[in-house]
Amino acid sequence: MSRTLIWLRQSSSGLATLSVVIGAAAGLGAIVFRWLVGSFTWLFSGHADYSVAGGEAHPWLPALGPWFLLLAPALAGLLYGPLVHRFAPEARGHGVPEVMYAVAARGGEIPGKVSAVKAIASALCIGSGGSVGREGPIVQIGSALGSAFGRAMRLPRSRLRVLVACGAAGGIAATFNAPLAGPFFAMELLLRDFAAESFGAVVLASVTASVVGRAVLGDEALLNLPSFTLHHPLEYLLFVVLGALIGAIGVLFGHVLHAVELLCDRLWRGPEWLRPAVGGVAVGALLLVLPQLYGVGYPVLQNALSGEYLLGFLLILLFGKILATSLTIGVGGSGGVFAPSLFIGAMGATAFGIVVHTWLPQLTTAPGVYGLIGMGAAFAGAAHAPITAVIVLFELTGQYTIILPLMTAVVVATLVGRALSADTIYTRKLRKRGVEIEAGAAPESAQRLP
Repeated sequence: MSRTLIWLRQSSSGLATLSVVIGAAAGLGAIVFRWLVGSFTWLFSGHADYSVAGGEAHPWLPALGPWFLLLAPALAGLLYGPLVHRFAPEARGHGVPEVMYAVAARGGEIPGKVSAVKAIASALCIGSGGSVGREGPIVQIGSALGSAFGRAMRLPRSRLRVLVACGAAGGIAATFNAPLAGPFFAMELLLRDFAAESFGAVVLASVTASVVGRAVLGDEALLNLPSFTLHHPLEYLLFVVLGALIGAIGVLFGHVLHAVELLCDRLWRGPEWLRPAVGGVAVGALLLVLPQLYGVGYPVLQNALSGEYLLGFLLILLFGKILATSLTIGVGGSGGVFAPSLFIGAMGATAFGIVVHTWLPQLTTAPGVYGLIGMGAAFAGAAHAPITAVIVLFELTGQYTIILPLMTAVVVATLVGRALSADTIYTRKLRKRGVEIEAGAAPESAQRLP
């Protein structure tokens, strides 16, 4: 064994060097993935983001009107369904549970082909209207890159797990321009500890990926919003109520997601490769009614926070997103649930803000402030990850003025989430298969995630 290889495998400086390499690879992977999502969105809808197109016709197929929405998800499913079924079944679903399983039960071993298959499948799913997010795919893409590189270097499992976390952190950091959120997501949800050496490596990967991502994607916050301020200290009591309410909605989202997945498993009797295409018709039918649910939907989220939607429509979008995301995943789609949880929180909390602002106009701030805070509360309630929720919202919005009410609501939402459910939106599937993430290992009888 060469001295260089020994140095990479055993020394702290060697781990730091590997983390920089993985961060750069994850940053490039995030760039390619975002380009794929944008390209497929143009191909399938004829718009840069169809969620704000108002049900317009595809410019290449004007005779169909909005009815092309029935065909787009089905056609995409016909393309990525066989791809996932044949080459990487791990690429199905929202990605993060599969990475958590690999870290806890397989020492961080993830097949290298998962990166390519996940990127193509998720980009096709999101671009054709699947109501899912980008973070699950990019976590799995980056993690697979880290795992493949570590296995090629024959690293011990302890370091292989760290490289998996480095890839996940780098992917999050680059795709969302969030260099702080990446490490905390990886450490809080994947490694589940904050050891100094591993944390340092993950931070280095995140910084490297952010530099690579910003060089191509720019250096702007994902959401461009006006500055918000609070009006009265008594509002903190309202934020406690908000955290409890939206945290419970985050838990509801996880339960509905799991229930719809189980229902689809029981109802489907055909070949698995065909399931996304057939199920895509149901997704398309829902998009015909609510085209605002097309894809990730960040422009719709921003419109809601800016006060462009009425109370009733916000509630329709909230429950519509829960159903659309659950259906997209349940029929075999590929995409994340982090962005949908932010969307759900924003709709519910902005509706809450409208109610309290109408009731106490002199003491309360704009409903959009409640919407911003609700984004973090929904994710905290669903994932039981308060640190990540606070950091992510701060970086996605650039709104430091909401940090204190955000921390208040997120802590309350986390407590409510844990009181209502022992499982998170990410671990529920794992526990059903006998994988105890807290224990860090899975029994020999645990089955591979579908």
